[in-house]
Amino acid sequence: MGVFSRLTDIINSNINAILDRAEDPEKIIRMVIQEMEDTLVEVRSTAAKSIADQKDLERRLSKIVKAQSDWEAKAELAISKGRDDLAKGALIEKSKVAEMAAQLQEELYLLAEALKRSEEDVIKLDAKLREARAKKVVMQARHKTASAQVRVKRNLYDNRIQDAFDRFDKVDSRLDRMEAEAEVYDLGRGQTLAEEIVGLEAGEEIEKELAALKAKNSGAGKPEAVKKKAGSK
Repeated sequence: MGVFSRLTDIINSNINAILDRAEDPEKIIRMVIQEMEDTLVEVRSTAAKSIADQKDLERRLSKIVKAQSDWEAKAELAISKGRDDLAKGALIEKSKVAEMAAQLQEELYLLAEALKRSEEDVIKLDAKLREARAKKVVMQARHKTASAQVRVKRNLYDNRIQDAFDRFDKVDSRLDRMEAEAEVYDLGRGQTLAEEIVGLEAGEEIEKELAALKAKNSGAGKPEAVKKKAGSK
């Protein structure tokens, strides 16, 4: 099973459990990110171990290749000394070492393929993790907005709010009745003696001011009339 298949199974099972409990979407995205982060750490740890194993195999292969060369040199030396039996034994050992080298080469190839897949997994998983973190920001904003809208709608359509406004209307009606009752006391009520005298005084002042204005205007016209008479003479 690949790392993404296993991660998908884990996430899906947890998401289903969260959905069954009707938990908030922010918790879902946090859980997904946590699973991806844990998986990324695991993949990198496995890749690090594979790299260490690869280096160990390369060191062992290097020693075996040198051993092959050494056994071949020993076989040549034995032949030069006329010891074909020793040369044959050296070549047998060289063959054994060659088999070990081939086995190590196969292990190195498989390990290199595994490292390549791990590297691809890390790249993909890291990209998905960045995408999930971006989605988390967007989802958190949407969740907050949606939650606020739900609270507003709940308050708007809450019977308690309507009951409160109904009570406000009743208070308004009661205040209207009280204000009307206060205005009733002024109905049909004439002016007091003091109010009439004040009115007379105000009227007298206006008459005086009116007479002054008339006198001013009539006085301003006399010089003009005198000038006309002088001109006619």
